[in-house]
Amino acid sequence: MPTFEHDHERTLLQRERESRQDVVEEKDGRRIVVLDSARWVDETNTGRDVVVAASYVGVLPARMMAVHRPRGVIGHDACVGADAAGIAGLWYLEALGIPAATAAGMTAELGNGPDLFASGEISYLNFPAERVGVEIGMPVAEAARLLRDVEALDVEVGNKIRREVVEEHSSGRQVVVTDSIVWAYPEDAGRSVLVTAGHTGRSGAKFLVEADPWGFICHDGGRSKNDSGTSGLATAQEHGLPGACIDGRTAPIGDAFRGYAVGSISVCNDLAAALGVRAGMRVSEAATLLLGERPT
Repeated sequence: MPTFEHDHERTLLQRERESRQDVVEEKDGRRIVVLDSARWVDETNTGRDVVVAASYVGVLPARMMAVHRPRGVIGHDACVGADAAGIAGLWYLEALGIPAATAAGMTAELGNGPDLFASGEISYLNFPAERVGVEIGMPVAEAARLLRDVEALDVEVGNKIRREVVEEHSSGRQVVVTDSIVWAYPEDAGRSVLVTAGHTGRSGAKFLVEADPWGFICHDGGRSKNDSGTSGLATAQEHGLPGACIDGRTAPIGDAFRGYAVGSISVCNDLAAALGVRAGMRVSEAATLLLGERPT
């Protein structure tokens, strides 16, 4: 049977939970709740609340929050740290369909929920948060309102396919950004320059040849043993496909949108070089060059 001490401890814990949650804004039954710690997210937050908790968003705090399935999460990135441990929980939450973001470590205090809400600026976010309009550099308060007011899409467990036409050529060709070459569409054949973020190794080359785009930029996978992360460039060239690789030191593997926005080229095949693509060039610039007529 529960002891008096157990009941007393449970009562104190419940009171502490209640005192640790500060509802700062409410609209149409949905709330923005500010907390000093992810520890204080509980079953009262399920479904309706965006929790702004001043913990780092590693996997452990993400688990604490995810079990209660809040409407959205904003936390602290703890200046990211080794192995990106301060933000690793963003993708744990993404896999569960929960929109989440972090504030930059130098814009908000760790463990201080009110400061996070008032002063924080978004540094990282997952795909469900991106879909509702959250952006890097946005004030945390503004991001929290978006998570509260905009219905999240793609909240079911499964693949989250990101795809966007970012440039169109007078010839009808286009630059398409999507995270993996396996998400090439039939209409990309002979038309699209695909900027993706999977590696350009042996298996990646098979997908490239199957998709038959006008040109491509994939990731170099850090080059890896025997340059296996870029070995597919030669295979693509054998099939007449100009292509290049994103330098893994400049943009993360798996995120083509980051690669397109900030990445640089590490290596390209001869067909791409004939179009003017060079190592060190911005990915976005190289993609535009690849829209040109293929060298004969």
